Amino acid sequence: MDVKLPNLGEGADTGTVVNLLVKAGDTVTAGQGLLELESEKAVATIPAPEAGVVTQLFIKIGDKVSVGQRLLALDEAGSATPPPTASPAPAAPAKRAPAPAAAPPAAAEAPLPDLPPAQPGVEPTASPSIRRMARELGIDLTQVRASERGGRIVMADVRAYIAHLQRLAAAPKAAPAAAATAAAEKPAAERVDFSKWGEVSKKPMSMLRKVIARRMTENWNAIPHVTQFDDADITALLELRKKFAPAYEAKGTRLTLTSFALKAVAATLKKHPIFNSSLDEVAEEIVLKEYVHLGLAVDTDAGLIVPVIRDADKKSLLELSKDIEEFAKKARDRKVSGDELKGGTFTISNQGGIGGAHFTPIVNKPEVAILGLGKGVLKAVVREKQIVQRMMLPIAISYDHRVIDGGAAARFTVDLLAAIEAFAEKDVAI
Repeated sequence: MDVKLPNLGEGADTGTVVNLLVKAGDTVTAGQGLLELESEKAVATIPAPEAGVVTQLFIKIGDKVSVGQRLLALDEAGSATPPPTASPAPAAPAKRAPAPAAAPPAAAEAPLPDLPPAQPGVEPTASPSIRRMARELGIDLTQVRASERGGRIVMADVRAYIAHLQRLAAAPKAAPAAAATAAAEKPAAERVDFSKWGEVSKKPMSMLRKVIARRMTENWNAIPHVTQFDDADITALLELRKKFAPAYEAKGTRLTLTSFALKAVAATLKKHPIFNSSLDEVAEEIVLKEYVHLGLAVDTDAGLIVPVIRDADKKSLLELSKDIEEFAKKARDRKVSGDELKGGTFTISNQGGIGGAHFTPIVNKPEVAILGLGKGVLKAVVREKQIVQRMMLPIAISYDHRVIDGGAAARFTVDLLAAIEAFAEKDVAI
């Protein structure tokens, strides 16, 4: 049997091969990992659907593959079930060969309404493998033109239907006026030969870097950003951390400044639900969420990855500390699943471990706000008319000005600083 790339999840239909776990001649068991595939922000292991012997690899490291593409050939030695599933495949090429050649001219001209209309209650004839693939790709088989005798749908028919949809999607359409104006205003990309001025080296953008670039551009262009700056006094907080850090280490985790930040943000979001909302631009409604799922930006060698810690408002400092370590490790190993990157209501980006002070983080749409933390610095400040040394933490809160006004942002900032500075021993003890 040919092992093909399965559905990768919502919104993901391609990936890049980053590691091959088997080679020709290897014997594998059902569920054993065959290769690692980078898709969007995660690296997923593609398992063997059946046990057998790998007879041929159709891909190599660095190849880009899409859903339904052949990955390798597997000889299912000793299995009784493959023959019925595999039997249609050898017979199909003889009749299937003319179909791809004949389909493009006809399909290129034929509009979608020319396809057979859906017939409720009438089940098209197709093999189980074709039906499974159609379910995974979201294809309505009643819309696919059958080429085999008796109206049986084969793989060539499905491919011709997909090619037909691709041509329709690529055909010129009347663009809305706003889109046309935006396209006209955007200058065409210009390729510059930098080698004219000296030696250069080049490296291709990874799939993750392309995703980051696209989403950051979309977020910046779609959201009118405002950033509120301030400094939090974390002198007492650091003393608490120092006192209780050994107890947390005994529980198998580390008590970090990020743990306190998540706890303080979760409490402040409950007081200011507008910061825990999203803007539904279609319905023109503000969606206020009863749950608090905090995205945590993790700096990795491959780029920025933002796993989501769910129900942060219901978790203790110990639970948050364990979640932070677990997700940071999974993010750096590129083992975060697609679901673990979705559903965030507010994001925190902590650059304190690297350095730097205030910065302007970009809101992660469809969220409406994000908190940026810099490196704590010992400063001379005035307390009760006395100049004293205090450890001050730079904070920056960027927000969507369509949803949040400046006054609301100032109040949120004041309450967040109070939450950070108000930790007591009873809040930290375990």
